[in-house]
Amino acid sequence: MRTPSSVPRLRRRVAAELVGTAALVAVIIGSGIRADALSEDIAVRLLANSLASAVGLGVLIALLGPLSGAHFNPVVTLSEWWARRGEDRAPDVREVGLYVGAQLAGAVVGALLAEAMFGRPPGDWATQVRSDTPLLLGETVATAGLVLVVQGLRRIGRPSLAPVAVAAYIGAAIWFTSSGSFANPAATVGRSLTDSSTGIAPGSLPGFIGAQLLGALLGIALAAVLYGHDEPRGPVLRRTG
Repeated sequence: MRTPSSVPRLRRRVAAELVGTAALVAVIIGSGIRADALSEDIAVRLLANSLASAVGLGVLIALLGPLSGAHFNPVVTLSEWWARRGEDRAPDVREVGLYVGAQLAGAVVGALLAEAMFGRPPGDWATQVRSDTPLLLGETVATAGLVLVVQGLRRIGRPSLAPVAVAAYIGAAIWFTSSGSFANPAATVGRSLTDSSTGIAPGSLPGFIGAQLLGALLGIALAAVLYGHDEPRGPVLRRTG
């Protein structure tokens, strides 16, 4: 557990969120572009993309978690803010706003970087429509599960499991949800900037982000039902992603 003097300054935490989100989105989009180029088998492409995304996420959480908590995701930031309200040194509205702003900026940077790395014109809007009701239900479930994992780790005091548990959940959710488990409003915005298999058409953003916010509320509610409001056991998971 970090002492107050060991907590990085806010500007470093915000920078870690920007860099981490950019790297995560670059991994997601870049691995998708690579998989599309190497195989016409949809299952092989999904396997490659999900494996790279899960491994990349785990590495980034392990690397940047000690700095910012490695949220890389507005719903994680908002759920942590809500769960920790009233605690000493809990994040305030300004910190939440800076985190979310950094995540959104990082997602755009990561998407443009991935496109540029593969020689594609950066900034092309995605054309893949994702607006069917089953997809929105899948996205709600994926996000609720992610928030439950994050809050569950916090409540049982097992922050050391975050890199493995969160990455494993996302890797699995890419397969078991109909939406492919975006589960991240910032990454969803970034993925609207790639016309590849990992993209999402701009017109589908409101529905997907709405489903993610609904899923976050459900995840918070599930965590409250399962773990109650008692003090966490063991070290507190200050900020995880």
